[in-house]
Amino acid sequence: MSSGDPNVYFTPPFQPQPSPKSNTGLIVLIVAAAVAVPMMLACIGVLVGLLLPAVQAAREAARRMQCSNNEKQITLALLNYESAYKSYPPAYTVDAQGNRLHSWRTLILPFIEQKAIYDQIDLDKPWDDPVNLPFAALEIPTYVCPSAPMTKPGMTTYVAVVDPSGIFTGPVPTRMDQVTDGTSNTLLITEVAADQAVQWMSPNDITLDVFLNPPTTESHHPGGRNIAKADGAVLFY
Repeated sequence: MSSGDPNVYFTPPFQPQPSPKSNTGLIVLIVAAAVAVPMMLACIGVLVGLLLPAVQAAREAARRMQCSNNEKQITLALLNYESAYKSYPPAYTVDAQGNRLHSWRTLILPFIEQKAIYDQIDLDKPWDDPVNLPFAALEIPTYVCPSAPMTKPGMTTYVAVVDPSGIFTGPVPTRMDQVTDGTSNTLLITEVAADQAVQWMSPNDITLDVFLNPPTTESHHPGGRNIAKADGAVLFY
């Protein structure tokens, strides 16, 4: 046949049909993923379980450091008060009848940058008088330990040890020259457990016996509590 003949058509060469695609590789991939993903999740769970205690410990260490800084600020405020008035503040103030009015924590407010609150408190009336109660519910950051679980506003775990042999003896202030054992050997303030917390404005602290024999062994810091000495040093006790 002539290729020039318009009535003649060439049949294209035979084209083999493509073989059906295999799904074996996809099935293997799905099975592998089904096995690997739970294993990965299990490994992640184990890692989280291992890391969580370390993270919690690091957070508590940071909170304990903040607590130590709070006590440092309080101690410096007490020393600045002594420098200004030539004596430490009394553990509490009293009226003419000897009734307790205010805590030492109220008296040092100007020295922890809280003078605006101090100026509004009526020092001639008790801390829980209706005139003063609104201030008692305020949260003073320096008086709040970040590790202590507080259930009421205005509570603090920072207290003085009130004793005739200490710096805080009661309503009578103590001069620096009366600290005969040396400031580095004399306790100034301490933490207490959260269930011993007091209202920061209240004239309530603890006795030496309570300090030496606390009613509870629990503490919001694992292993002990922060204390401050009269020379300004803060230690973990």
